[in-house]
Amino acid sequence: SGAGIGTVTFILPETKAFAGLGHGICDGDTGELIPMQRGQVTDVTVSGIEKGEAGDPGAIKGYFAPGKTGALLGNTECGVYGVFSELPEEVSAKLPVGTRQELREGDATILCTLDDGKVGQYKVKITSIDRAATGSKCFTLTVTDPALIEKTGGIVQGMSGSPIIQNGKLMGAVTHVLISDPTAGYGIFIENMLREMPGVLS
Repeated sequence: SGAGIGTVTFILPETKAFAGLGHGICDGDTGELIPMQRGQVTDVTVSGIEKGEAGDPGAIKGYFAPGKTGALLGNTECGVYGVFSELPEEVSAKLPVGTRQELREGDATILCTLDDGKVGQYKVKITSIDRAATGSKCFTLTVTDPALIEKTGGIVQGMSGSPIIQNGKLMGAVTHVLISDPTAGYGIFIENMLREMPGVLS
């Protein structure tokens, strides 16, 4: 058993299906994907931020609210997926899906919830796109938003799954931080996340 804080990347309002993290939940010792029989989703109240520094990744701190708000149905190398019991109160406007061919090096935006409890928008820059990538490390990104760097140091644990938006389309999600540089990390193509949840999409 295990528990942790992560970010929901997208929700399909018609079915209440969702996907998040952008990478699998893995065994801390072996790095292998953990087989999952069942899992549950609960709300989290963010209580603070542990700022990231070179060699010491930070983290979003929080506590779980009582009660179950959904079910986890799958744990894959490209993220987790499941179904909410009810749609969350704060859901962003619908966005079209962008393909790996449409993603461009340059400016983009990520969405994440920090200790103010609201979904914030922060600027990043996309670099080094590997259009053939099938896993969770498809391109690199650097946080350029001074407000996010000031608050978190860049990318911290708990931000995995934060949606990446470019030119009005959902392109992917944040998946990893570079231990040597908390302002830099990896992202996954949204197509890769969608590929792993065919049973939920239908």
